[in-house]
This record gives sequence, C-alpha cells and structure tokens, in this order.
Amino acid sequence: MDYAKMRAIAEQLGAHAEQLEGSWSVEIGPSGPILAMMCPSKRHEGTIRRIRNQLDEQLPATHPGYICESGPEIEHPAIGRMRRPDAVVIPESVLDEEGLAVDATQVLAVVEIVSPSNPNNDYIEKLCEYPAMGIPHYMIVDPRTGTIEVHSVPCGNRYSDKDPYIFGDMVPFGPWTVDTSAFRRYGKDRDAGSPV
Repeated sequence: MDYAKMRAIAEQLGAHAEQLEGSWSVEIGPSGPILAMMCPSKRHEGTIRRIRNQLDEQLPATHPGYICESGPEIEHPAIGRMRRPDAVVIPESVLDEEGLAVDATQVLAVVEIVSPSNPNNDYIEKLCEYPAMGIPHYMIVDPRTGTIEVHSVPCGNRYSDKDPYIFGDMVPFGPWTVDTSAFRRYGKDRDAGSPV
C-alpha cells in the first residue's frame, strides 16, 4: 500500500480516536497504520519532562529557534513511516504550520522512553526507522533497567555509533548533555531500590 493511502487511513483512525475515551496515538509502522492507547506512567512522563527541560535550556545556544517538544508526529513518506516520539527536537516554527505531522528532515533528535509492555518498538523497529528517516540523534531511555543508549551517525537503516550509559550519568546527546541523576526506574524506590 502506498504512503498516501496509509496516511489517509491514519487520519481516519485519528478522527475515530477523538471519539474514544482515553488518550490514543496513531502511527504508521512496518505493518501499516496503528491505533494504540497511550497509558504512560508518571515516571515515564517525569523522565520526558526532565529531558525536555534540559534540552530547551541548551538549544538556544546550539540551535536557535529549535525546541524539544512532546506530541507532534514525524513522518517520512519515502519510507512509509509516521511515528510519534516521546520527545523531538524541531524548529519551533513548524508548530505553526498546517497539517498533522512534522517532516522528518526537520528533526534533529528523538527520544523514546521504553514502555514495559512493548520494548521492541523502541529497540528494533524505531532503531531502524529513525536512521532511515535521516534523524541524526536517537536516545533510548529504559526505566526497566536504568540504562540509556545514544545512537548517532545515521547510515541507511541503522546508526553507526552507539554509546551506552546508566541512570546517574551525564549523557552526551549530540551537542547537548542530559543529566540523568533524577531519572527513576519503574517499580523502584528513589533511594533504597526497593519496590514501590
């Protein structure tokens, strides 16, 4: 199926989702359009907020006019994909444009916080799709394990560079640095490491 047809189906699914209870996301993955209920935990959302705040503080110095935002979909029609990263670094001006999705060629970086229910989406599918979209930097934060992967230098459908970190590290992410000392694992108490 060509991308225009998949995009039309995705828009129909999005319109349908507006009538449903809860929060829903529409993406176009390897098997076509997907409608998924979003149920992010408080720790998932807290991690996104911390990353966004840190990048927004640094972006005026490295990339004036860019912001780190949650929510907008990014698309790359040539490879037939539309994704909704947990956080995306884009020009602020694109948020005033018509349409639903941001052109992936305008994206500097994406961040995904691994879900306990579907880790393969971030570690396998998106790890192939984001470099194919030409996105220079991809950070995977995994609160299940307290680990972080920073991927860079897109080459086809993979990144050439991968750097591993753990929660508590100062993580280089492109021209920025993310302090992960306040990141929390799923099901772990802040200090003692005991179940919550």
